[in-house]
Order: sequence, then C-alpha cells, then structure tokens
Amino acid sequence: MRISELSRRTGVRPHQLRYYESQGLLEPDRNLNGYREYGDSAVVTVNQIKNLLAAGLSSQDIAYLQPCASGEDPEFEYCGELVDALEARLSTLQSRIDGLVRSRDALQDYIDKAGVARKRRTTG
Repeated sequence: MRISELSRRTGVRPHQLRYYESQGLLEPDRNLNGYREYGDSAVVTVNQIKNLLAAGLSSQDIAYLQPCASGEDPEFEYCGELVDALEARLSTLQSRIDGLVRSRDALQDYIDKAGVARKRRTTG
C-alpha cells in the first residue's frame, strides 16, 4: 500500500509517517518509481508507534524497543536495559498522573467551597 493508504488506515498524516521513517521506526520498500510501499504489517507497526508515543516514549526509546517486540500482541525478548527504560517512563507518567489528580482534587475543593458560599449567600 502507498503512504496515503497507510495514512488513511492509521489516522497518521503522511508527513508523520515520513518522520517515523527518518527516525528508523518504519521501513517501507520502494517500488521502481521510488514510491514508498508498505505491507499490511505497517498498520500494526504504526499503531504501536502511536501508542508508545502517547505513553510518553521518545522516538529514540521506540527505536530501541522495536527489535524486542513486534506484531499485534508482541512477545518481548530481553533487550539490555529495556525494562529500566520502560520503568523510568512509567514512573514519569505516574508522577504526571499524581500531579493531575492533586490538581483535580484542589479544583473540586474550590468548587465545593464556592458552591457552599453561593448557597449561603442566596439563602442567607
């Protein structure tokens, strides 16, 4: 399939697919005219890249991870410091989540207090 078809099937714009290629994350074949040609497995690869980027991994991290896992339900092989790198990313994500939860709780507290004050003002 050509880049436009891969883009349509994955929701990733062609310029992003070319970026993935430049980072060594996606390797299309080239036809005689020089056009990129992707196999069906590229859809799975692009979706994995999207998910890993959304999880906070860098393209460099993903390039490091790719040889360790492939396919829709990858079986991971031991790859050097992979677990350490993924645990560090997980820790970073958990810190962000914790901060967002604190922000949400503080905002809810302000809303609750403002609601009580408004109720007193309108009934008092």
